[in-house]
Amino acid sequence: MPIDAEKALAAEPRRTTISWGHKDVQLYHLGLGAGVPATDPRELRYTLESQLHVLPSFATVAGAGMGVVGGMGAPGIDVDLAAVLHGSQNVETHRPVPVDGEAELTSRVAAVYDKGKAAVIVLRTEAADADGPLWTADAQIFVRGEGGFGGERGPSQRLEVPERAPDHVVDRPVREEQALLYRLSGDWNPLHADPAFARLAGFDKPILHGLCSYGMTLKAVVDTALDGEVARVRGYGTRFAGVAYPGETLRVRMWRQAADRIQVTVTAVERDEAPVLADTVVTHD
Repeated sequence: MPIDAEKALAAEPRRTTISWGHKDVQLYHLGLGAGVPATDPRELRYTLESQLHVLPSFATVAGAGMGVVGGMGAPGIDVDLAAVLHGSQNVETHRPVPVDGEAELTSRVAAVYDKGKAAVIVLRTEAADADGPLWTADAQIFVRGEGGFGGERGPSQRLEVPERAPDHVVDRPVREEQALLYRLSGDWNPLHADPAFARLAGFDKPILHGLCSYGMTLKAVVDTALDGEVARVRGYGTRFAGVAYPGETLRVRMWRQAADRIQVTVTAVERDEAPVLADTVVTHD
């Protein structure tokens, strides 16, 4: 069987050392659309090395995304990558991510669920440096056609969208070349750059990386509801509910649900508010 859940869960964690510097952080932020207007002090926090702060979502690309790559190579996991979909992503930060750093990544399969027509693999990546834990990231990966092996179905939680008006609504344009820039942070999947490959995958044209929408949304929340203070973010999770295309506009709606919790939805304006991100929550100080 392509997925041996027992073997995958029992496997020793994979460990690798990664490092990053201010150029990696700046490139990531630019890939999210930061720097407009270029001289705005609020944007310089993302683009100018002397003032740089790191969005916690940078954890998803640190080391060129080695956490997910390492997890998919775990014993017991032998799947066709063409059948793989990124279902959800969560990042918990234990302290602010440094501008320049080196960390050990520990990656393992935390759970394998049987959804019937698909399997869901939960990949957990923990990062720590000389001063202790930095972040914990969970990625839920759907593998079509690999369910039905008799495993646990796993949780299936959906957040009801509040009936009241959002506390904040902001639009974030996706530039035409944004996926080409974002992929320089490590996700080289041709689905996001090659029109012929995108058509083979069933799309009219290349789509934006889901993790780019993820990062753009966190930046919108930080800038709008957290006074631009990235260090206040403690956790950020989402479900990838649909795709976005370069050239579209993301509409980010935010509801404050508690003193430390903001619920978010993201839709594509030009496609009749088609869902992009759902079940999205930012927790903060």
